[in-house]
Amino acid sequence: MSDLPLRAELVGEAPYGAPTDPLPVRLNVNENPYPPPAQVVHLMAGEVAAVLGDLNRYPDREALGLRTALAGYLGRGLGAERIWPANGSNEVMQQILSAFAGPGRSMLSFAPTYSMYPVYARDTMTRYRTEPRTADHRIDFAGAQRSIAADPPSVTVVASPNNPTGTPLGLDEVRRLHELVSGSGVLVVDEAYAEFSDEPSALHLLDGLDRLIVVRTLSKAFGLAGLRVGYAVTSPEIVDALRIVRLPYHLSATTQIVATTALRYAEELLAPVAEVVAERQRQAAWLREHGVEVADSQANFLLIGPLGDSHDVFTRLQQHGVLVRETGVPACLRVSIGTPEENEAFRRAFSAVTEPRRETP
Repeated sequence: MSDLPLRAELVGEAPYGAPTDPLPVRLNVNENPYPPPAQVVHLMAGEVAAVLGDLNRYPDREALGLRTALAGYLGRGLGAERIWPANGSNEVMQQILSAFAGPGRSMLSFAPTYSMYPVYARDTMTRYRTEPRTADHRIDFAGAQRSIAADPPSVTVVASPNNPTGTPLGLDEVRRLHELVSGSGVLVVDEAYAEFSDEPSALHLLDGLDRLIVVRTLSKAFGLAGLRVGYAVTSPEIVDALRIVRLPYHLSATTQIVATTALRYAEELLAPVAEVVAERQRQAAWLREHGVEVADSQANFLLIGPLGDSHDVFTRLQQHGVLVRETGVPACLRVSIGTPEENEAFRRAFSAVTEPRRETP
């Protein structure tokens, strides 16, 4: 590729992607371990069949039916004009940066956090920077205030619960961040894991904070990662800005109808969330009982460590058929919550990998 006119910042870069080893127990990408119920799948298939005869026509470029269904799911008096869906929350984030960031502008986040944020920034030619979190993975507001005053960001993004730590953001913290950044840009609260959390959603603050964008997804709690639907909830004015930068007909007719059908059966699709939360608590308790530090998590994963040589632990878990995730947090691993059987398989493998070393003088 040396003779291609590739942008300088892309030279030497590799495509983003988590390891995809076909191991028996895959706990590395925070998927809901439970597939959609068979009866819901059947209903989705029927709705798809009904639109197949019109595939010679473009889909609704405004996705109004899906936006209306999302408004119904969220409640709170929200209307379709305040919701904007796209191909996963990834595309939503890229649209936000396309609209509000870009060359000569910056994006701020708080590390450690989701590893795709700098990728969104790079791809939209936005300068990306982070401020460090506190030892318990919260926002350091004194440091944030100094940083924002010195270098006002166009887009500030904070995940709640945060990935990879699982740390939620309280509503007072959202208000404080919005006050700090709203003079220069927009605040994005990425709630990809909100349905697993006990913390009140930033959706409660939308009417009072005009620069707030809440981003959510159907990939995690809904168990629809393969569908690729995420959405922003914000002011009608910000939605209109995202409509300017969207690609034409960016959501297919089949995607729209499957997602709309899924939202009619939200209760059935979200039923496993309670079990995932219970398993998260069980897994965290077991790890702590075995002397492993675990970050307090409100998501469907746990950050564990420090583990000494975490890469060695990661590799040896693979040898036992268990795939977890290496993160940017030194000496730590992230473990998704799976089914009870998968979680038990992780515990057996983790014991086999680590306990003999703890017994060594």
